[in-house]
Amino acid sequence: MRPVFEPTRALRPDAVTHYCPGCTHGVAHRLVGEVLEELGLLERTVGVASVGCSVLAYKYFLVDMQEAAHGRAPAVATAIKRVLPDRVVFAYQGDGDLAAIGTAEIVHAAARGENITVLFINNANYGMTSGQMAPTTLVGQRTTTTPLGRDPVKAGHPIRVAELLNALDGPAYIARGSLHDTAHILQAKRYIRKAFQAQLERRGFSLVELLSSCPTNWGLEPVEALHFIRDRMVPHYPLGEFRKPEGVR
Repeated sequence: MRPVFEPTRALRPDAVTHYCPGCTHGVAHRLVGEVLEELGLLERTVGVASVGCSVLAYKYFLVDMQEAAHGRAPAVATAIKRVLPDRVVFAYQGDGDLAAIGTAEIVHAAARGENITVLFINNANYGMTSGQMAPTTLVGQRTTTTPLGRDPVKAGHPIRVAELLNALDGPAYIARGSLHDTAHILQAKRYIRKAFQAQLERRGFSLVELLSSCPTNWGLEPVEALHFIRDRMVPHYPLGEFRKPEGVR
């Protein structure tokens, strides 16, 4: 009988997840792992884990991994890529890490066109530290630090990272996908593949933002959290490719 599902060799088969039930970080890990395996990159990939819910990403990926200080993953990835230019280097960051304390690092890495790939997980809150407002929290969204909902007068508006970086000349590939249903998960995988291909072709900086669920901190059941992405996040964070190199479909 032909197998219909097999684990990717890029992830440890015996790892016990620390992510909450219904969280889609595991889906994102799986997509990254599948792309690395399908492109034959497992033996020469270096991943950089950030601080946040994905701080233990190095426990799951069966590639060389490096832990970075909070917000510094793009700087660490830049250093690794410059010292080891034949390696494929990616940073895996959440919105608290990338869009708050690490804003300077991601903007300047993108502006310089560093030939690295960044996976940006946007779940609209600080997940690891119990759900405080993040730069990506939606207007009106309740968090532990905005119990009445984010008020743009007091807390500003959510940052659209993909659009922000797309204003720079340096990036080669920028896309935003979502993990709320099968069709969009498959689309997100295609974006991730293109981002790594851009790095392999030495096109420069590539980033894929993934809209991800956080049922625990959103106070929703897992299925409701997927609907929250579809109904609340996607309208504010439109999906698609914002930048791609010439000749790439």
